[in-house]
Amino acid sequence: MKAAIRWMARNHVAANILMFVLIVGGLFKGYSIKQEVFPEVDLDRVQVSVAYPGAGPEEVEEGILLQIEENLTGIDGIKEITSSASEGIGIVTAEVASGEDQDIVLQDIKSEVDRIVTFPEDAEKPIIAKLVNRAEVISVVVYGEVSDKVLREQAEEIRDELLALEDITQVDLSGVRPYEISIEIPEENLRRYGLTLEEVARRIRRASLDLPGGTIKTEGGEILLRTKERRYFGPEYADIVVVTNPDGVQVKLADIARIKDDFEETDIFAQFDGVPAAMVKVFRVGDQKPIEISNRVKEYVKGKAPRIPTSVNVGVWFDTSEIYQSRINLLMKNAFLGLILVFFILGLFLEIRLALWVMLGIPISFFGSLLLMPTLDVSINMLSLFAFILALGILVDDAIIVGENIFEQRQRGKPYVEAAIDGTVEVGIPVIYAVLSTVVAFLPLVFVTGVMGKFIKVIPLVVIALLVMSLIESLFILPAHLSGGRPNNHVGRGFFGSLERVRLGFGKHMERFITERYRPFLTRCLRYRYTTVAVGIAVFLLALGVVRGGILKFTFMPEVEGDMVIASIKMPPGTPAEETGKVAQFVVKEGKKVVDEFDRDMEEGTSIMRNIFTLVGTTLARAGPGGGQTASASHLSEIAMFLAESKVRGVPAAEVANRWREAVGDIPGVDSVSFTSSLFVVGSDIDVRAAHADFDVLDRVSGDIKRSLTAYPGVG
Repeated sequence: MKAAIRWMARNHVAANILMFVLIVGGLFKGYSIKQEVFPEVDLDRVQVSVAYPGAGPEEVEEGILLQIEENLTGIDGIKEITSSASEGIGIVTAEVASGEDQDIVLQDIKSEVDRIVTFPEDAEKPIIAKLVNRAEVISVVVYGEVSDKVLREQAEEIRDELLALEDITQVDLSGVRPYEISIEIPEENLRRYGLTLEEVARRIRRASLDLPGGTIKTEGGEILLRTKERRYFGPEYADIVVVTNPDGVQVKLADIARIKDDFEETDIFAQFDGVPAAMVKVFRVGDQKPIEISNRVKEYVKGKAPRIPTSVNVGVWFDTSEIYQSRINLLMKNAFLGLILVFFILGLFLEIRLALWVMLGIPISFFGSLLLMPTLDVSINMLSLFAFILALGILVDDAIIVGENIFEQRQRGKPYVEAAIDGTVEVGIPVIYAVLSTVVAFLPLVFVTGVMGKFIKVIPLVVIALLVMSLIESLFILPAHLSGGRPNNHVGRGFFGSLERVRLGFGKHMERFITERYRPFLTRCLRYRYTTVAVGIAVFLLALGVVRGGILKFTFMPEVEGDMVIASIKMPPGTPAEETGKVAQFVVKEGKKVVDEFDRDMEEGTSIMRNIFTLVGTTLARAGPGGGQTASASHLSEIAMFLAESKVRGVPAAEVANRWREAVGDIPGVDSVSFTSSLFVVGSDIDVRAAHADFDVLDRVSGDIKRSLTAYPGVG
């Protein structure tokens, strides 16, 4: 290592080439690194969902879930199987054991589910997929006092136009009911023609098929034959023959039935600012960048608004790129302040040229770490940006130590080249050990298993990459930059001369402080070493008591406040969607009252709230280790209050959530109403599961557990 340091210090061109490679290479890599708001990771779960229209939870369990569970039980690599049955759908989730290949487990599950041939006739084809933590970049909301048909048509038009835009490849509809062709036959007509519903359904099914007819080989090639009779709209079903009389008279479906294009009767509906709404979600795919997607969607919405019917409104909802951009801005701000502080402090006590090169070690290390991120499979996201911010405080420590020691060697009268070499070599080993000790402190986080580990490992990988690049810069680039020049004891005139005089003044005061204050104090500490150790132990015990006593709060994963407050409502299972909707309306009403109270302290024409979005029958997808999944059932509802930016509203989102919680209070007949302002979810703090074949026993036991847990302080 000594030879390498000596060679780099004497060869400025090599040091500059290395610096150039780190900076320019980092810039190019930084542009091509995948960017995402939150890391999109597999949740180590495979989900099998089967729709069973018209079936109750008990029928779904018996006809769907039990068969799937029985077939999946013997598959290697599955840690746990959980199932949920609700009206019209059954979902089985298989958790993949740690260390198992998720793709192999997925294929095994597909094979076992495909072997099941005893599903109910009306059950739809199973959908099998890996669960991935994904959330939309931005959503376009379509809302107004119009019919479901108009809302859906406008939402579909917007979806298709968004997909036609450059760099947008995945857009999904949410909050809209699926299309359904309704065929209603009076019982009197069935009797008149001696028909049953099953017979009519069978003839409709046969008349609405696309059938392959084989091929005809000709001299010019093969001609594919295919009968295309699939019908997609209600009027197309009108001419289906259901009865042919002996005299040749045909009775068509339109003669006995009422046919209309309609929507499925689902328990899901959405409202935006109190009116019916549909959501168009735009996702990031591949190398697409969230900020570019957001800008393109906003530009589209701005041009689309004047072109839609006056009874329909269109707007942007929950632009997650704003959070992403704010984190980038925070990083840039902190980095700039760090550069200024390093330059100012070192310039006061050492010299301006040395301070400049030590300061530049921060951006050099940043750009260098970008070179390693693709190799480490790390994207630029909220967590990696947090790691950059976290490392700012420790990034320049090694460069300061090396730079200060080189300055000390100069003060002893050594030539600049020799001072750079000797100063670096003297502290090189201690600096390496100091960096390695920090690396070792972060390294265990890389090996955390499970879903949480996939999120957490981003932080140590980025910090370690930064520390390694900082070490390379301080040992091989900085000495070369500080080895040039020659001693100059003359203090010139002008601006730089004034700065030098200020520096010399501060240096004298610092030396006097060290000689007259610090050295005598240090001598006493060494003389009375047992007292010094006792004081250190006392401070440690005091710090431990602050944590154990609850003065300093401890949490495994802190809540990062966002600009949204979400109220989650859970009614008793089986509650009709209409009843759940009434409770949701009450919660919305109380939330608006809270907003009005805060708005009294705002400037006229401004509000702490932008919009409020209500979902009944399903939940919102959330980012984070505990997010990525939604639940659908008539007894569930979520209300999202989108707040103004923190600098505009001037009140923490957590305070809005607390006031909203107090305003809602306890609602009779409601299992739970919870509020959160966290930017992402990491799962429940306490998760207790009970299993039993009898639902009545489960209800009783779960109630007892809830009452027991709420007796503990801090559990609500």
